[in-house]
Amino acid sequence: MKNSKVLIWSIVVALGGFLFGFDTAVISGAEKAIQILWQLTAVEHGFTVSIALIGTVIGAMLGGIPADRLGRKQTLVWIAVLYLVSSLGSALVNDWYLFLIFRFLGGLGVGASSVAAPMYISEISPAKSRGKMVGLFQFNVVFGILIAYFSNYFMQDLGDNAWRWMLGVQAIPSIIFLFTVLSVPESPRWLIMKKGKIDEALQILKLIDKETSEETLADILTATKNIQDKPKARLFSAKYKSPVGLAITFAVFNQVSGINAIIYYSPRIFEMTGLGTKSAFLSSAGIGFVNFAFTLLAINFIDRFRRRTLMLIGSVGLIITLSMVARAFFIQDFTGVPIFLFVYIAFFAFSQGAVIWVFISEIFPNEVRANGQALGSFTHWFMAAVVAFSFPIIAEYLGGGITFSFFAFMMVLQLIFVWRIMPETKGTSLEHVDKTFIMH
Repeated sequence: MKNSKVLIWSIVVALGGFLFGFDTAVISGAEKAIQILWQLTAVEHGFTVSIALIGTVIGAMLGGIPADRLGRKQTLVWIAVLYLVSSLGSALVNDWYLFLIFRFLGGLGVGASSVAAPMYISEISPAKSRGKMVGLFQFNVVFGILIAYFSNYFMQDLGDNAWRWMLGVQAIPSIIFLFTVLSVPESPRWLIMKKGKIDEALQILKLIDKETSEETLADILTATKNIQDKPKARLFSAKYKSPVGLAITFAVFNQVSGINAIIYYSPRIFEMTGLGTKSAFLSSAGIGFVNFAFTLLAINFIDRFRRRTLMLIGSVGLIITLSMVARAFFIQDFTGVPIFLFVYIAFFAFSQGAVIWVFISEIFPNEVRANGQALGSFTHWFMAAVVAFSFPIIAEYLGGGITFSFFAFMMVLQLIFVWRIMPETKGTSLEHVDKTFIMH
């Protein structure tokens, strides 16, 4: 792209996505050792594994508050601190309750970063390259997941304290994130909207794109004046019902695709199909790699093709692959299931995996973007928790056939949603978003 500064800032902030992915996946290598160490019951063990996810839901729900009050940059600095404290604390403690606290803090960081990072990147990126820039966040999430899988694999033979190294190594990227995020500028839109610092914002806009800086500033000032002339914006008002409905619907569909059930329980799913334990773990690493590769592909296409185009392609692919997996469970012939799941991950990564954070960051106007992003992120993580908790129970009682049939049916509904309802946001200025999505 023309301005390398925006790319560098976006990469730095997207490191929050890397830590997001790493923190989410790293517990998979440590959970068995932790259960043995503290002799946890099944309920205690489940709570220990899920405590970070609980923190993520809360962090996503509340992440818009500091992003509005402290600023996007300062919020990202505190997120880096949470990641660092969580990784060191989780690795060093000898008390189960303290371990829960530190893992919970890491979850808060994950949830808040899913709000603040995409929002910051969307606000400093030119419209023509915004999809690719925000897509860097999702790219780093899947990259973090992949690195966590490999990190756990290489550290598994370090003895009884291997789990401590698995969790503690996250401190290294946390420190890098903390120091590099201090070097990025504040969002010019936040500086104008919340602080009235027009000159400072203009200097940053000139660094982003000198040719369009004055025009962008005028758009932001016009949008700000319109906001100030009206009563305080409330997200859950009739005016914003369209972007609110879109964000919630998109986030729900993202999770009822079954993605987190497959990411979290991939070894178990592969074992259900008859693979041995070692083969199942290798196949899980394969899922991580396919996820990474097709997310990289998607962020190179998201600004060339429309968001809706990627979603239509992905929806059709997910329906077909999930249906094939369901059929395999019904007829008890698992010959092609690993391939179907790899193709499923490829379609997911190429479509909603890459589009979700871009789309949600684009559909809310400036005055409610922080709270809107928080709503979308909260819905995403709440549904992730529901699916992750319910999948093993449903799969055990109803079987894999019905479970994957449900996911396939949800993707049929998603296809209808994308075809009939989802608007296109490619190339739309953030200040002009109200012309498409907001009721006047």
